[in-house]
Amino acid sequence: MHPNPIFHTADAVKNLGFARDRGFGVLAVSAEGGPLMAHIPFLLSDDGETAELHLLRSNPIARALSAPLPAKIAVSGPDTYVSPDWYEVPDQVPTWNYVAVHLKGKLRMQPTEALHDLLDRQSAAYETRLLPKPPWKTEKMTPDIMERMMRTIVPCAFDIAGVDGTWKLNQNKPDDVRMRAADQVAAHGFGSETSLMAALMRNAGKGSL
Repeated sequence: MHPNPIFHTADAVKNLGFARDRGFGVLAVSAEGGPLMAHIPFLLSDDGETAELHLLRSNPIARALSAPLPAKIAVSGPDTYVSPDWYEVPDQVPTWNYVAVHLKGKLRMQPTEALHDLLDRQSAAYETRLLPKPPWKTEKMTPDIMERMMRTIVPCAFDIAGVDGTWKLNQNKPDDVRMRAADQVAAHGFGSETSLMAALMRNAGKGSL
């Protein structure tokens, strides 16, 4: 996370809302021999206190989860390179704008009996975004195939103790300079979701995020 406090003005509600909408991140835990990481979809509770997820039973994190482990989930958003030429003022340097939210807490295994309900709620949350497509449901699966697949994964819960977000959108530049850079990001930027990044940059001067 960038240390400049100007990029950390988003409150917990906004950061958690961002993480909830993205629903996907990198789970990281410390282990003997080095960090373990897994890319995971997750469901964030309405109160922002718990993220639910599942892991392959063979995943090294699942194998290490005999007891709750301190962990983090890093949720990435749009990002882009920003050329100093785009500011149209002298003595600038290249940078990279991005949005990222980190959730800090403890990861724990959930009872196996919780798995089917978790899968139903996860698929419902994602399928809702595809409406008016008829939602896919686990009941469409042949029961014995569904049971066989569920035996390969385990349900987990991540209890959230802290949240921080970096919204690095050139807030440290004058409004006109930031707007010029945003226009160039929209036209020529490269990275991830540059159109969204340009929109966020344009709105960055309208008070706290």
